[in-house]
Amino acid sequence: MKIFLTTTAFALMASTAMSDTITLYTSQPNADAQQTVDAFEAANPGTEVEWVRDGTTKLMARLRAEIEAGNPQPDVLLIADTVTLEGMAQEGLLTAYQSPEAANYDAALYSAEGYYHSTKLITTGIVYNTGVETAPDSWADLSDAALKGQIAMPSPLYSGAALIHLATLTGDESLGWDYYGALAANDARAQGGNGGTFKAVAAGEKPYGMVVDFLAIRNKADGSPVEFVFPEEGVSYVTEPVAIMSSAKNVEGAQKFVDFLLGEDGQELVLDMGYIPARDGMGVPAGFPAREDIALMAFDPAVALENAEANKAKFAELFGAE
Repeated sequence: MKIFLTTTAFALMASTAMSDTITLYTSQPNADAQQTVDAFEAANPGTEVEWVRDGTTKLMARLRAEIEAGNPQPDVLLIADTVTLEGMAQEGLLTAYQSPEAANYDAALYSAEGYYHSTKLITTGIVYNTGVETAPDSWADLSDAALKGQIAMPSPLYSGAALIHLATLTGDESLGWDYYGALAANDARAQGGNGGTFKAVAAGEKPYGMVVDFLAIRNKADGSPVEFVFPEEGVSYVTEPVAIMSSAKNVEGAQKFVDFLLGEDGQELVLDMGYIPARDGMGVPAGFPAREDIALMAFDPAVALENAEANKAKFAELFGAE
């Protein structure tokens, strides 16, 4: 009898330990991921997070291999964009969760069914070197022939944020594919990611560019000779959404993680990291305009997903396949 009780006790202890652990796959930078996990665990004593960090593309490749092998590991995903998660939702790989915190968010920032919820806003706008004579204030300004050969931007063949930017601008009635045609005619350089684009602008090699907001604003604060513009037409954005896998082993723990990220404490953490919180009524980091002064352009993840390959092909025709 004693052996039976001891064995049962160990089984219960193992079960409890398993139920109090969640596995997170995230594309956050390492420091941000560690800060997020530490804050969640402090707010939820007894619940531990095991996490794996990599770029979204590599994480998805790893996850696909696990799914193919019949053993997906993560309970929860925190990755770069809603388009990737929209695709997973359509495949039945995510579980719907109607977080009570969603009432504090614009409906455009989460799946109506609850498959994913945005946690922050990382917008793409215009960066320019302070040495230029003409400061742009709209996307249309970059199509001015006077700026021929002076523009750099990340390639949507390389950058997920750039692909969402492409989908957003080409879906805008005032811009559309004609705008990208004008950029191509203006010899805009479209290659690599946001980091390389920013460096080209800061160095004056290509004095105008399109980049994610924090990259320009933080570097400007550190003395880089750049200015960042939120164009008058509005900005595109990625939102680092969170989602629960349909194969999650600890659904309750995953739901707690989602609620924490979307709650005020989780959103204050986003602000402390230097990003725009997705939640209504929050502040903005130093150097950013007031949230109400940042116009978000219309974006539909399902439409962007449907058009992704066609958009890439058309872009490659215009700018080459670099």
